[in-house]
Amino acid sequence: MPLPVPASLDTVFAALADPTRRAILTMLLEDDMAVTDVAHPFEMSLAAISKHLTVLAEAGLITQEKRGRVKWCKLEPDALRAASVWMQGFGQFDPVDLDAFERFLAAELPEDSEI
Repeated sequence: MPLPVPASLDTVFAALADPTRRAILTMLLEDDMAVTDVAHPFEMSLAAISKHLTVLAEAGLITQEKRGRVKWCKLEPDALRAASVWMQGFGQFDPVDLDAFERFLAAELPEDSEI
């Protein structure tokens, strides 16, 4: 019988499922960033980036705070700890290439299904 997965892990993995959100996390590895700076490299509206940031914040992967009139984003480095511990339960892993996994799922799943 499989062990239950905490709901918080579902939220983390759902947040990591999107390539834009993974790119944002990679950007935040460097330093805290203003929301407008996070949005700059992406070809989408500030509202769309804000939605991605909300998903990341709800998963606990980032925090946001107002500094004056600017909203800043900060990576929460310990946020992936529970997911890492859960994955280690399956044995030794090579680094996970989530983009490759997403391509695999897209190739294997019917076009009308959602990931």
